[in-house]
Amino acid sequence: MSVFSRCNLPPWKIGAVEFQDDPEWLEIEGVRTMDPRLFARLTGIADEAERGNVFHDYVSVKFRLHEWEQHQASARSSLRHSYVQLLHGWSADSNGRAGAVLKGWVESRFGLRATFHCGRLGEDETARERYWNDRMRGAAGMMGVAMQLDLLYTFCQDELRRQFGGHERWVTLYRGTHDPEEYAVKTDAVPGKASAGPEADLSGEEVVELNCLSSFTSDREVAWEFGSRVWEVRVPLAKVVFFNGLLPRWLLGGESEWLVLGGEYRVRMLRW
Repeated sequence: MSVFSRCNLPPWKIGAVEFQDDPEWLEIEGVRTMDPRLFARLTGIADEAERGNVFHDYVSVKFRLHEWEQHQASARSSLRHSYVQLLHGWSADSNGRAGAVLKGWVESRFGLRATFHCGRLGEDETARERYWNDRMRGAAGMMGVAMQLDLLYTFCQDELRRQFGGHERWVTLYRGTHDPEEYAVKTDAVPGKASAGPEADLSGEEVVELNCLSSFTSDREVAWEFGSRVWEVRVPLAKVVFFNGLLPRWLLGGESEWLVLGGEYRVRMLRW
């Protein structure tokens, strides 16, 4: 099956471990030209909380999400398929219908293929069928949702440039998992130097292939709540789709969760 994308770089480059070593900024084609007033307005706002409110208000009006308060049927449908509900659904179960829609969006925009959805897609026929069924069932209103996610990613990238001063290209994040079989290990562990402290003992480095979209946290201690294996990863800012604090807190509370594009990564495993 051919791989298509709507990004300024080809999928093979975005997904390679070399991209982590020397990342470039990514753009989904047409987003800024379709909504120039939004991004011009955001540029003139100094307060990040206000920018988050303005962004959500804009998306809400453009896609009629604000009409939910009026209990109109069309608005109910829009809300069920809004980017906010997808983020809520991902947090509840990344292998559910919302997870399949988000992974499908990543495939269509960046050309990074999903590798896991209730099983390894390259090996498990049942998992593949479940993934495509979840994608299809979540595809009602998908055109609007995909455009909302395009805006979310672009807004997220602008906020990261502001917060990191436009000079830093990476952020250190952590991922915990109980399911190491979800990942394809590309190289054996490289012996590393242990540090003091039970949670800072780094066993070495591996290169692994992550799913096309994965959850991370900026809090190392929180990562241990999600698995017996925790990786420390230097994530390119260009691969961040969403981070906690990007949107108004009344929309999404939760942990310090970051959603990150997949591909090959150098990771360091933490041990107790």
